[in-house]
Amino acid sequence: MSVTLDRPPREIARGSTPSPPPWWRGRKAQGWLYATPTALIVGVLFVVPLILVVWMSLHRWPLLGGATFNAPDNYTKITDNPLFLDSVFFTLKYTVIVTVLLSATALGLALLVQERRPGVGFFRTAFFLPGAVGFAAAALLFYGMLNNDFGPIDPILQTLGITDEPVKWIGSPDAALFSTIALVLWRFAGFNMLILLTGLQAIPVEVYEAARSDGANRWQIFTRITLPLLRPTIALMLILSVTGSLLAFDQFFIFTNGGPDNSTVSMVMVVYREAFFRFDLGGAAAISVVLLLALVALNVLQMRVLRRSQ
Repeated sequence: MSVTLDRPPREIARGSTPSPPPWWRGRKAQGWLYATPTALIVGVLFVVPLILVVWMSLHRWPLLGGATFNAPDNYTKITDNPLFLDSVFFTLKYTVIVTVLLSATALGLALLVQERRPGVGFFRTAFFLPGAVGFAAAALLFYGMLNNDFGPIDPILQTLGITDEPVKWIGSPDAALFSTIALVLWRFAGFNMLILLTGLQAIPVEVYEAARSDGANRWQIFTRITLPLLRPTIALMLILSVTGSLLAFDQFFIFTNGGPDNSTVSMVMVVYREAFFRFDLGGAAAISVVLLLALVALNVLQMRVLRRSQ
């Protein structure tokens, strides 16, 4: 006696799943589908505003009123702005100082908490904790601590006999610059330490053991093993530090307000003043485009130098 089946046994089996449609089987289709949400976000939040900024930079675009085409006037008049030229010099000086000090501090902290020993978890958390504070909140915190009228730092220093009178923390150009640098170091040293610590822990322990067995001292291990193997992580930290320093705005706007006497005006602050003080959105857009091109060129140069050194 024979039994006939109306459909193949594979379709009758429980738990069987239907095969995906033909358009889904290709890796290219899957990749496009997975990348679509990110591409939409990048397009809406970056590409479209970038196109709008470039378009604005080619027009006389007041805050109120219609726009008129005036290319390339917005770009040619950038050098006529003395505040912009001063801001370029100041931003570059600030970037160099912050990058060097922040890199050295972060590397020192990372080496300090690299090895597992009692209490190292507490220090890792303590060093990273300022990174959880918002940058605007950190700037307000430093402003309250260093304020000559109600800040607690000056009374403490005078009580200890370190100073005889209140220190003008943001009252002179040099003091304002280095007070801001102290704020940035406190805020970002722990974050950069975490980046470097990740790179340090990725170095195999066997490499260090082999170097010690060959008689290498600590300085030789650091210069010939740690630094070369840590180079990709250092490259990432440098790119983040340089980019963040060139785009500095919050610390100067909140902490020093560009003072005293416009001595701490960064390039981004010039963009802000052009747009919302002089109501020249076209000129502000032109400065933004120039700053973007400089950032792209600098990052490309950094990557090429680091790749050649590898």
